[in-house]
Amino acid sequence: MKLSFFGADQCVTGSCHCLEINGKRILIDCGLQQGRDEIDNRELPFAPNTVDYVLITHAHIDHSGRVPMLVKEGFTGTIWTTRLTADLLEIMLADSAHIQESDAEYENRKNQRAGRPLVEPIYTVEDAMKTMDYVRTCEYGQTVDVCQGVKATFTDAGHLLGSASITLDLEEDGVKKTVVFSGDIGNINQPIIRDPILLKRADYVVMESTYGDRNHQEVWSYTSELAKVIDRTLGRGGNVVIPAFAVGRTQEILYFLRRIKQEHLVKSVADFPVYIDSPLASKATTIFCGDLHGYLDEEALALVKDGTAMFSFPGLRLTESVEESKLLNTDKTPKVIISASGMCDAGRIRHHLKYNLWRRESTIVFVGFQSPGTLGRTLLDGAKSVKLFGEEVAVLAEIENFKGLSSHADRDHLIQWVQSFENPAHFFVVHGDREVAPYFADSLQRLGLSAHAPQYTEVYDLAAGRQLSPGYLPERKVSDFAGGRVSNAYQRLVAMGKLLQEVIVRSKGRANRDLGNFADQIKQLIDKWEA
Repeated sequence: MKLSFFGADQCVTGSCHCLEINGKRILIDCGLQQGRDEIDNRELPFAPNTVDYVLITHAHIDHSGRVPMLVKEGFTGTIWTTRLTADLLEIMLADSAHIQESDAEYENRKNQRAGRPLVEPIYTVEDAMKTMDYVRTCEYGQTVDVCQGVKATFTDAGHLLGSASITLDLEEDGVKKTVVFSGDIGNINQPIIRDPILLKRADYVVMESTYGDRNHQEVWSYTSELAKVIDRTLGRGGNVVIPAFAVGRTQEILYFLRRIKQEHLVKSVADFPVYIDSPLASKATTIFCGDLHGYLDEEALALVKDGTAMFSFPGLRLTESVEESKLLNTDKTPKVIISASGMCDAGRIRHHLKYNLWRRESTIVFVGFQSPGTLGRTLLDGAKSVKLFGEEVAVLAEIENFKGLSSHADRDHLIQWVQSFENPAHFFVVHGDREVAPYFADSLQRLGLSAHAPQYTEVYDLAAGRQLSPGYLPERKVSDFAGGRVSNAYQRLVAMGKLLQEVIVRSKGRANRDLGNFADQIKQLIDKWEA
């Protein structure tokens, strides 16, 4: 009864964990790493043809994006997930495959000119479509007999349509254990999606920690705040460009925009057009309007019941072709453009940034987490210029970050989720950056809980309750979105500075003497550094 950690271990993306029991190997998620490539997405630390089952928590590519690679390299087992996750996987994996093919084609044009060997895509659209042949579905609360000694129950994680935490009841050689894989734990009070279900029963918990070091910024009204940004941007003749994940976040933004239109909150250009420039987002929106029994929150269900379209309003337009997308940047009409990818590392959004970043009248609005190493994070970190399609582009547009608009639980709600368990033996803290996951594990220890942040390739014996072999932290690669290379040491320094700022914010209300001593220590460190 062994658990191995093969992705998102002190890293935010690329989730992949492997359970070995009764001679079978079961993967829980198999995602692509996005942003800073600490591991090579083209290589797997196990043989795909030795995997018997895959359980997928949700459809986001950082949890599912390497499953077609498994199929390409010999996997022929069964893939279990929820019904709506399967619906989303069909379009998301095909879109990811198209990106892999396009990236390989672009790389090979350069390789041919340079006389270098050609590369193959990680997988193709054909591989993605073949993957769906192995998918079987279940509903929330339904118990699935995966194989001998393994029963799986999927519970609403409140993160994305169809997203789940997975409870595995295990038995091997008379030993019984219960392991919960959190998947991505959702934020509370989100539009459309229900709050995550709190679980009680587990011996071991493998949990995410994306926001384990901070709470979301409180925003009284996303609708009114977004309306203010749109109003002032369109009023000065600019475009509002919103990089958004095609599945989940785009639909939330449309939900807010429908209310903005209904309540006439934008005065400068009252009939402003809104473009969804993402074929994937268009397809995903149709799924959000399908059979959602058992998946929506009460407000969204009410909209469906009374016949109101959740995502339909005057001025909403979908762009399908590349030609239509290009025309958006030649049309001078002030507009809102929603495009993927959400972290700006691929897709049509990069073209819209190229034509709007240098315009002082435009605004770029970030509405989701930006992983280290992505173009989105580089812009949020204050880059003065970035390189797009080989061209240096000045960053003059207004940059807005809706920090509170997140589909991930923040620190307080992660702890609330943790404290719902009655007598867990141990927490494995994953899916958090290497400055965050250990910090959150330490926070759980201070609450009297047993916890640690595993490293890549670590192996743990669940029956004996001990580590069998340690893992390691892959070397971080440098970022060069801003046109210059940034060292690993500098990236770590910046990360620690942000962590220090979060600690300071959380210190509010502590004894004045302690705060004064803390301030003196920081000043001494600064004086020593600058001496």
